[in-house]
Amino acid sequence: MSRSSFLHAGGAVLLVLSACAIDQSREVRQYSVEQFYENDQYFGGSFSHDNTRILVSSNRSGVFNVWAFAVAGGEPEQLTASTTDAIFAASFFPEDGRFLYASDQGGNELSHLYVQDPDGTVTDLTPGENLNASFAGWADDEASFFVQSNARNPQAFDVYELATDGYARTMFYRNDEGFLPGPISPDRRYIALVRPYTTSDADIFLHDRVDGTTVNITEHDGQVSNSPADFTPDGSALLFTNDQGGEYSALKHYDVATGEVTTLLAPDHEVLGAGYSRSGSYLVVATNEEARLQVRVYDAATLREVRLDGMPDGLIQGFSISPDDAYIAFYNTDGSTPSDLWTGPMDGTPTRLTDALSPAIAREDLVTPEHVWFDSYDGTSIPGLLYTPHHVTRVEPAPALVIVHGGPGGQAMVGYSPLKQALVNHGYVLFDINNRGSSGYGKTFYRMDDQRHGEADLGDVVASKQMLGALGYVDATRIGIIGGSYGGYMVLAALTLAPDEFAVGVDLFGISNWLRTLTSIPPWWEAFREALYQEMGDPASDSVRLHRISPLFNADSIRVPLMVLQGANDPRVLQVESDEIVEAARANGVPVEYIVFPDEGHGFVRKENEIHGYTAILEFLDTHLRGGGTEGAGRTEQSEE
Repeated sequence: MSRSSFLHAGGAVLLVLSACAIDQSREVRQYSVEQFYENDQYFGGSFSHDNTRILVSSNRSGVFNVWAFAVAGGEPEQLTASTTDAIFAASFFPEDGRFLYASDQGGNELSHLYVQDPDGTVTDLTPGENLNASFAGWADDEASFFVQSNARNPQAFDVYELATDGYARTMFYRNDEGFLPGPISPDRRYIALVRPYTTSDADIFLHDRVDGTTVNITEHDGQVSNSPADFTPDGSALLFTNDQGGEYSALKHYDVATGEVTTLLAPDHEVLGAGYSRSGSYLVVATNEEARLQVRVYDAATLREVRLDGMPDGLIQGFSISPDDAYIAFYNTDGSTPSDLWTGPMDGTPTRLTDALSPAIAREDLVTPEHVWFDSYDGTSIPGLLYTPHHVTRVEPAPALVIVHGGPGGQAMVGYSPLKQALVNHGYVLFDINNRGSSGYGKTFYRMDDQRHGEADLGDVVASKQMLGALGYVDATRIGIIGGSYGGYMVLAALTLAPDEFAVGVDLFGISNWLRTLTSIPPWWEAFREALYQEMGDPASDSVRLHRISPLFNADSIRVPLMVLQGANDPRVLQVESDEIVEAARANGVPVEYIVFPDEGHGFVRKENEIHGYTAILEFLDTHLRGGGTEGAGRTEQSEE
């Protein structure tokens, strides 16, 4: 089927879904936001040296900590006990019970890498101030491991090699040219490096540590996205993704000796990345298929897909293989429930280790989103994820929210969100829009909003209201907008540049002043600076347009209720961005609620904060959107923590 015919088919799908939603309307139990946070989140999957345990991150204690599950099943063991800063698991050590983890301070993104011994002793492997460090993998002989850190130069990440025993550290690659470091060959001779020019154009360089050369292996004309994936087990080739000559990135193979490039996999959707199992026998490939992240396993020698027995229905994500290829671990969800961890023998049937959904919530009350399309203001077909409450009817049309994802260039993906499920459960229809400029739908679609932000993409968001109104069960007079980060900017843009379109707005740490944000990006983003300027505009040369699309300078147009949530430690969107837009909106006499979390950064990770903030969002919407969007006009409210 051609792309154009597929897009038209999407419109038909939407009409069918609309009819089905009405025909299958039924009552559901209603749950509080707090009940949705009685569910647990899990991610990660590092096998212990003896294959008896799996290392994961989980927020089941209220703050993300490191936990270990027995492969045989049973309750997990909590290995770290932070009550303040989030801790994220990195890896078990190859030969003993030690493990690595990362943690920052209150969401400031200045992460350090730590090692914890079986007796609980913790060592900071990356001491110092104002640095950002991360685990970069084990050496092939497992006698050492790699760490990226910007300790030497805040604007560039060097790569260090640390001994497994004693942690002696040596400089592995000194990054004087500001590349983004990538995978390292098994023999330690090569390291792949990335030079981004724009958000959709990058080259891969191969640095040879023996002869000291750094060679561009993806020279090209025009805009081509290149990203390194993994070296082959024998180190003779580098796998990488590349979208040259097509709309979607394919998986390609670069022969180090000859420079020959061949295509390994070129499906009709995006290949996100790939990696070999420790033995090199299997190749795990991640793809993006209509907003669904999928993982498949291939025989590395033949590239035939490996059919695994007993796999559950739904999305398979976060796939890992034990070092000896004996066991697998992965996460599974249908998009309505939290992801559960499964494990089992490679040649057997996996079993579920977790039950992340709280027993207080009935699975059938939750909603799996549907991927739909609509025609926007200029005829461009725009996709998104539609969440229709089970209890919606035409008799009492429901209020709705357009959700805008982060970015620029992000994507609304199928997956569990406590906030989204809580809103749907309380009767709000949600449309999680993938406006032009979103990733996952080909490079042409991705570039359609370059230097047209707050204009071309905002037009899609506004046009989605017509689609929602045409469903027959949405009250077109009660449609609000909500989003975080870049999506938060879109909320503010909608309320200032299209002030008559939405009944309310909920902004989570969104940009209000592009001129300030683009000149205050964190130093460790230096490699992305020019790429970001190419997409958004250079504040030095494009200040007029950036001023025009910045909500702060148009804030006198805000005339509907606004709620803003912000983390005080956010290094990407500074608190002043929210402070000033709140002050400006209040000057208009509209209801404004503002919550600042002193212990959060760019996104919220503490359960108590999420419960507080998202309960406040629901109450705000029930007051100002469900009630018609005008109740309490002129009232000033503030709840700062």
